[in-house]
Amino acid sequence: MLLGLAGGLSAADLSTAQNHFNRTDYRAALRELAAVEPKDAAVYAWIGQSQYQLGEYKKATEALEKATQLEPSNSRYHHWLGRAWGRRAETSSPLTAPGYANKTRQYFERAVALDSGNREALTDLFDYYLQAPGFLGGGLDKAALAAERLVRIDAATGNWAKAQIYDRRKEFAQAEEHLRRAVQLAPQQVSRIVDLAKYLSKQGRSKESDAVLAQALKMAPNHPQVVFARAEQLVREKRNPSEAKALLELYLKSTLTPDDPPRELAQQLLRQVGS
Repeated sequence: MLLGLAGGLSAADLSTAQNHFNRTDYRAALRELAAVEPKDAAVYAWIGQSQYQLGEYKKATEALEKATQLEPSNSRYHHWLGRAWGRRAETSSPLTAPGYANKTRQYFERAVALDSGNREALTDLFDYYLQAPGFLGGGLDKAALAAERLVRIDAATGNWAKAQIYDRRKEFAQAEEHLRRAVQLAPQQVSRIVDLAKYLSKQGRSKESDAVLAQALKMAPNHPQVVFARAEQLVREKRNPSEAKALLELYLKSTLTPDDPPRELAQQLLRQVGS
């Protein structure tokens, strides 16, 4: 870009980098962000998010820490920093993972404390409480409280969270009931229909899951999340490999966003079906 040659982009001019990020071209976003001078909290946050999406979790934490230091009251930056530490916990050694996990929880909790309406941060905190053992600050009781808070912010997401708790308790009928309620509360959210279809598949109810995904495809033809969910289900259940391959190829040609499953996952599934 000409502005980059003229001494660096303005920190206020981030639209090109953001557009690259939203199209999942994270390397292009980083190239744009490298030219921004001076770098403020927003620039470091975008750098961290881009590194996160590329799996460079150490670099992501370093950039996001700079963002939170420059803007310590920004809930969103703390949330992304928690996510980055979470991935480091998942990919590190048993010696360092507990410390990284605690950082994950602390930053999620800080993000929610800074903005009680930050639904994404509260959802990730809920998931942490649900998955982590007690000695790392997790627990079903904490998760249940977070689920109730989610209901007040976003009823559909809250019901999805309650479904996870009932499933953990092996109360499967109640879990399904809450997933169906989430669909009723947000009928235009394809992700809620996909959640229900995945749960039915997990319960071994493939025909019902197929019908739900067919409903989603009818509502949103070729929607990337539905296409991926259908392909993933077929691969997992070892059914219709030709259909799974066609769906995965369609997915890889789709215009994706950061909310969609990474292309790398689709490529892994494609290799499983023999492509």
